[in-house]
Amino acid sequence: MGEPNHSPGKELQHWTQAETPGKKSWHSQAYALGAISNFMSTFLTFPIYKVVFRQQIHAVAVSEALRQLWQEGPQYFYRGIYPPLLSKTLQGTLLFGTYDSLLCSISPEGPHSLGHRWAAGLMSGVVEAVALSPFERVQNVLQDGRKQARFPTTFSILKEFNSYGLWGRLSLGYYRGFWPVLLRNSLGSALYFSFKDPIQDGLAKQGLPHWVPAMVSGSVNGTITCLVLYPLIVLVANMQSHIGWQSMPSLWASAQDMWDTRGRKVFLIYRGGSLVILRSSVTWGLTTAIHDFLQRRSHSRKELKD
Repeated sequence: MGEPNHSPGKELQHWTQAETPGKKSWHSQAYALGAISNFMSTFLTFPIYKVVFRQQIHAVAVSEALRQLWQEGPQYFYRGIYPPLLSKTLQGTLLFGTYDSLLCSISPEGPHSLGHRWAAGLMSGVVEAVALSPFERVQNVLQDGRKQARFPTTFSILKEFNSYGLWGRLSLGYYRGFWPVLLRNSLGSALYFSFKDPIQDGLAKQGLPHWVPAMVSGSVNGTITCLVLYPLIVLVANMQSHIGWQSMPSLWASAQDMWDTRGRKVFLIYRGGSLVILRSSVTWGLTTAIHDFLQRRSHSRKELKD
């Protein structure tokens, strides 16, 4: 008999299929593991988030952003961590949990093909966009330095949105820029889940420690996904920075304005994106490695009990 295939993707499919039909233990575990892995990776990479945030607010170089943080002292190093920690933990909960639930619904018996993973990833990205778009909308207004005087706090932004009618709260308020958010999140999720296991499986065959294939797979996926979808990230930031009842540019007008203001050159759209792409690479590398580690620990304990 040949050696059994212990690649991460094959093990995940085996664990999923091994659950007793009708039980929800695997699905609830998927939500919990997604929450924990995103919580831990966000905490570890928060310094990168903070440097990027300073660049977005003050339009300064990396060196200047680092100098500001150094001068403020270590007691303020993790100031402001709670909003991204909350949103990223919720993102991980939804992304990994809904993906696993949807994948098992699409293909209950397995094996899970590329098409199955793509469809489940696409739909989990849709769920994520619907749930988290309002958080991103408020965060982008807060990060716009031109609006600090008018909207100094989250409460002031929410008060403005709630002063609109029902349709205005959705289209002009909480879900401004929703369509590019939906496209970015659904495609990003589909790309991540479609190619995570193949890359991880290929590296696992080289006899590397379990955490190395997981981290490399997550980093490669995070980098490629962010690189491909970065124009949508810029478009979302520009659309969601608008606020108020004044005439807002449409999706097409916003895209045209972004293209024109960047001299109609693709490389200018990517200006300032190096840290964002680096952050995505590190964050998704850590998230995937932590998620894989926790998943293995959980199933090892379960097998010992059984």
